[in-house]
Amino acid sequence: MELTVYNIDGSATAKTVTLNDKIFNVEPNDHAIWLDVKQYLANQRQGTHDTLERSTVSGSTRKLKRQKGTGGARAGSIKSPTIRGGATVFGPHPRDYSFKLNKKLKRLARFSALTYKQQEGKITVVEDFNFEAPKTKSYKAMLKNLNLEGQKTLLLTPDTNMNVYLSSRNLQRTKVMRAAEANTYHVLNAGHLIICESSLKELDKMLGE
Repeated sequence: MELTVYNIDGSATAKTVTLNDKIFNVEPNDHAIWLDVKQYLANQRQGTHDTLERSTVSGSTRKLKRQKGTGGARAGSIKSPTIRGGATVFGPHPRDYSFKLNKKLKRLARFSALTYKQQEGKITVVEDFNFEAPKTKSYKAMLKNLNLEGQKTLLLTPDTNMNVYLSSRNLQRTKVMRAAEANTYHVLNAGHLIICESSLKELDKMLGE
């Protein structure tokens, strides 16, 4: 599929690019997408949650009342889970939520996510650019020129570009990242995908093998 290349002023150039069908035109696999997004979100979890059990909660071990003759249930100590301020039963403890996925499955998930964006017409290719200095105003002007103001966007750059990154950092609903770091979650989470012209080569190099 061919797309027109735009500049950051919003005007179309005379250039066009052809999207790699092996990346942007595959049979989408929703289950692969679900697994890859699940893994990404699981890997973000710190897993530092912890609760106090009967052996670790602070409190006396004195028996609260005699075993029999009160007409009520037995009560061993103030640490009992049935008493306010007592222990937690089967509460969470520190653990690692991460899990592994096959590389081929992760690649298929990214192909599927990029294919969905292409099918929805949510991809814009722009010429490689840079800002002279980090200015949020410059990034906002670029989005306005591309008719993407107020939309949730993801910009894929070929290399780390600090001026562009810093210009977008204070804007909500915008994200800038290297094409080599693009993952299924961020592609799908963005309403519109902006790809620098050279980033397509990086995607071909990373995913088109």
